[in-house]
Amino acid sequence: MANLKSLAKDTAIYGLSSIVGRFLNYLLVPVYTLALPMQEGGYGVVTNIYAWVALALVMLTCGMETGFFRFANNGKDDPQRVYSTALLSVGAGSLAFVTVGLLLLQPIAEWLGYGAHPWYVGMMMIVVAMDAIQSIPFAYLRYKRRPLRFAALKLLFIGLNIAMNLAYYVGMGGTDVGKAFLFNLLCTSAIMLCMVPELRGFRYVLDRELLRRMLRYCLPLLVLGLAGILNQVADKIIFPFVYPDKEEGIVQLGIYGAASKIAMIMAMLTQAFRYAYEPFVFGKSRDKDNRETYAQGMKYFIIFTLLAFLAVVFYLDILRYLIGRDYWEGLRVVPVVMMAEIFMGVYFNLSFWYKLIDETRWGAWFSLAGCTVLVALNVLLIPRFGYMACAWAGFAGYGTAMLLSYFVGQRKYPIRYDLKSIGGYVLLAALLYALGTMPEIKSFGLRMVHRTVLLAIFIIYIIRRDLPLSQIPIVNRFIKKK
Repeated sequence: MANLKSLAKDTAIYGLSSIVGRFLNYLLVPVYTLALPMQEGGYGVVTNIYAWVALALVMLTCGMETGFFRFANNGKDDPQRVYSTALLSVGAGSLAFVTVGLLLLQPIAEWLGYGAHPWYVGMMMIVVAMDAIQSIPFAYLRYKRRPLRFAALKLLFIGLNIAMNLAYYVGMGGTDVGKAFLFNLLCTSAIMLCMVPELRGFRYVLDRELLRRMLRYCLPLLVLGLAGILNQVADKIIFPFVYPDKEEGIVQLGIYGAASKIAMIMAMLTQAFRYAYEPFVFGKSRDKDNRETYAQGMKYFIIFTLLAFLAVVFYLDILRYLIGRDYWEGLRVVPVVMMAEIFMGVYFNLSFWYKLIDETRWGAWFSLAGCTVLVALNVLLIPRFGYMACAWAGFAGYGTAMLLSYFVGQRKYPIRYDLKSIGGYVLLAALLYALGTMPEIKSFGLRMVHRTVLLAIFIIYIIRRDLPLSQIPIVNRFIKKK
């Protein structure tokens, strides 16, 4: 019991730092969309370059974070030797990446479309290399059970980054997109200095035999990681290359990227559910058979995400002020992107079956299949449909991975999901969505009242069917006092 309480405490700290961090970082979206000149690329430049950064980071870390945990906890290898080997290998790869990248900076920048501003690319090359190196000390902090220092460093970076951006773009009225990358470089460098205690005090050793074993373990994870990150950023990487007008493509990408950020509100909400659900599932995994528990967890996850979907869509007239007015035309992607996020969340929950039976290769196949669909649809449809193709490609890609995982999982590790109840919630949410968005109500006040009533209907349905108020501890105590 003490171990589970400790796990819950650490999870709460990691989860809070991640969710709060993402929320605070989200505050930069209105800053960028209001300050950066749209016709010069604006938020599209930020969206595109950070997509490349996310892809490069997965390649440089090469799954070594997970490899470190695996070998540091196997009872055979010296954890300090594992840490040293992982740190040196990732560090060497990162330094090689930066060296080659800076030597070839101009041609790489021209290929990416930033020939006039090569240091946009150069600064982020340095950032991603430092991020890759830092990933191992961050993993070490988790291994040493130091969640407070982990969270403090994460939040320090975000706090410094937000402060610098606000000072320049809001306080000084700046408009240079390059400053966003410079501030990231400065903040990442500051965190690197703060990590000196984790980078000293031990003997650096590169154990070649250990490294070979770690690489054999980590390379399949790299494939899975690449497929996963491509599902998230492939559209933002592909868009400028296949859109008929490259300069206009960056502008259109900015519109899509900004509008998609509103859909990420639901991603933050569902992440909160994940942080509570994941330790619960693995905490129950020692019991004889918890398939009914997993089925219930899936149902409540879908209920939660459908509620979040309706809330975001119904109050989009308010949430749109989170981005600049010039980007509002892209808000039509929000419902589609949120549905794709729901599919991704369901896929995450389905993934427990192959983790529990140690057949994780299936995860790689499902992710690769979804990624293939997503990339193919983006390449084929962006030239004709623009950023709407990105939204529907994500919907199709995540949907493919979700369905494959469900049908294969029902053969390998059958779980009787309450499809009838889940289907009822989906149909009700679809009906309420149609009733809330199709009738044209010109009055803002009446429109908000109408949609609030519809949202209340969904909440009441949840309470009456699956979440009686008497089951909520605080309410239950109040009822007993009465």
